Amino acid sequence: MIDVPTVLFVCVHNAGRSQMAAGLLAKYAGPRIVVRSAGSTPADEVNAAVVEAMREVGVDVSLEFPKALTDEAVEASDVVITMGCGDACPVFPGKRYLDWDLPDPSGLPVEAVRPIRNEIDARVRTLAEELLG
Repeated sequence: MIDVPTVLFVCVHNAGRSQMAAGLLAKYAGPRIVVRSAGSTPADEVNAAVVEAMREVGVDVSLEFPKALTDEAVEASDVVITMGCGDACPVFPGKRYLDWDLPDPSGLPVEAVRPIRNEIDARVRTLAEELLG
């Protein structure tokens, strides 16, 4: 059996950065990587400008919803990538942690979300190459 890596993307509201990262990694990796996202203080819905920016690159996050970060989600992940949640993210030994310092797209128009999406896209492609070889 092939071991499939699990990646968890975490931001504060799970309405922008982590949703974009999860959507893009799922697009590139398909079933070869298990992708999850969560927020330390989940919003009510995914940011509309994020939904639009992702639709432009062929990723539909319109049916996604912000999920609360749990210790179980972190424990079940091989790689945990945080984006601005700081100390709210639980830390478990043996996990690989990365912190991606990215601007929060909350309240921004789609024009301002695109460069954030593009930066996440570049980082996600690099991560996928590292994990899949």
